[in-house]
Amino acid sequence: MRYTPFFTVGLLALACTFCIAELQAEELKAGDVAPDFDLPGSDGKTYKLSDFKGKQAVVIAWFPKAFTGGCTKECKSFREQGEAIRQFDVAYFTASVDSAEKNKKFAESLELDYPILSDPKKTTATAYGVVNETRMFPYRWTYYIGIDGKILHVDHEVDAANHGKDLVDQLNKLGVKKKG
Repeated sequence: MRYTPFFTVGLLALACTFCIAELQAEELKAGDVAPDFDLPGSDGKTYKLSDFKGKQAVVIAWFPKAFTGGCTKECKSFREQGEAIRQFDVAYFTASVDSAEKNKKFAESLELDYPILSDPKKTTATAYGVVNETRMFPYRWTYYIGIDGKILHVDHEVDAANHGKDLVDQLNKLGVKKKG
């Protein structure tokens, strides 16, 4: 049987599609155990998800890139809603694959009152599915993690400018415990 170039290219494309699909991790969803992380924060501290297990809920809001329009709006929105967010017994972070130095400068420029986590090696970002072989910068997705270390909710439809308010609303919907 003689193969035409188009037939051969078509078979190759089909094979690559199956290979890529096999390499990508299954998307995390509510009820899954959240992947642990050990990441530096813009405040100079290192944060581990395991340190919060059994103590407090955690929110990690991934953003694509520091010093860009949407990410600036998102981080400012968290800062503006900080008082309302801190009424909950929750540790909350934004996170990117930018270097710790860049995120420190970004946090300082916005006068943030919470830490930005840095994952320049993309290990945690890959575990959470926000980056992959074809996507260098994280999706703007937010993970709400319960006190038991399991994912309560994943927000794939983040509105950067209103994310702080939306976060407060979601914490209420999820029944995350309030302080005091």
